[in-house]
Amino acid sequence: MGKKFKNKDLASKLGVSSTLVSLVLNNKADLHGIRKDTQEKVLALARQMGFFDVPQEKPKERTYIRSAQKRTESLAEKVYPIETSPGVIGMMVSSLHDPFIYDIAPYLQKAFASIGTGFSIISKDSDDLRYSRLINSFRKFYSGMILVGEAADDMTVRTLKSNDYPMVLLEQNPDSLRLNTVNTDMKAGAELIANHIKKLGYKNVLLLTDQKHLPSDNQVINELKNLLMLQDGMNKPLIEDIRLPLDNDDFDSSFLEKYIRPPYRIDVLIVLHAELVYPVMSALQVKRIRVPQDLALISMEEGLGFDLLYTPVTSLKKPLAGMALKTSNMIWTEVKNAGKSKYKRQVTLAPELIVRKSCGVL
Repeated sequence: MGKKFKNKDLASKLGVSSTLVSLVLNNKADLHGIRKDTQEKVLALARQMGFFDVPQEKPKERTYIRSAQKRTESLAEKVYPIETSPGVIGMMVSSLHDPFIYDIAPYLQKAFASIGTGFSIISKDSDDLRYSRLINSFRKFYSGMILVGEAADDMTVRTLKSNDYPMVLLEQNPDSLRLNTVNTDMKAGAELIANHIKKLGYKNVLLLTDQKHLPSDNQVINELKNLLMLQDGMNKPLIEDIRLPLDNDDFDSSFLEKYIRPPYRIDVLIVLHAELVYPVMSALQVKRIRVPQDLALISMEEGLGFDLLYTPVTSLKKPLAGMALKTSNMIWTEVKNAGKSKYKRQVTLAPELIVRKSCGVL
């Protein structure tokens, strides 16, 4: 480590004691009951001030594992270098088409660059056999792994946990295991939308999701239904789950007919996923249904270009910068402790409602 300052310099900037700084930097904070958020603040400022920089004149220390491979006439040795400090952090995603990946990746890259750590995105292999081999090879290529959404399936999580592999789950919260997780507080997001609809005076609401995400959306749907039903004069919200069209298929918009014509005509359509917004808006345009004059539209996710559409879409925006900072700090702590950290943290951050013209507010 290239220490460029004294502990008292760091302590004075943070308003804490030099002893506390010394305990955190020497990995003794947990033994003395120092809070996790305080540890993160000390470590974050220490990284910014160059405490963890590796001097250029000293080569990076590596350890080597030797493995013998049997050949026809002799044994040949292969040498695999293992990083003794965080080298590259991987982020596994189920699909590269998810707008969330494009949104949060720059924030994560910046966070890891500030501590001198590489960052790489990989997609989950659909072949189970190839994927199983890939999981077992993670430690050769990555110091730790961020698993996003559906990429954090039960088999992957249990395999990595059994090997004490450093990992953090992003936008996924397993029920049976206690792990490091960072999630958007969708309950808080549902409250923002329900209160906004109340202010606008809408009465008839349709919640739209797709069949693929329906099982994971049930909790959010129930939260929205309960919150909306608490509003005076609000009719019971309706729910529709549709099949997302494949690349070459047309979007089947026939389901809209029963909701945009009498006797039951909806006032506002709440779309749970950003990828549904574009086909729905196109279908409404074909049917000559104007947004927001005839039908208001709100998305539970922010999508690429929502603010640039002919009718900009009101949506929930995830706290990307905060999520990236929490995730990078947690995975760095896991790597530092070789995946055996005593404490596992579950963090939820509230989203922000970005109000645009699609919900009827100018």
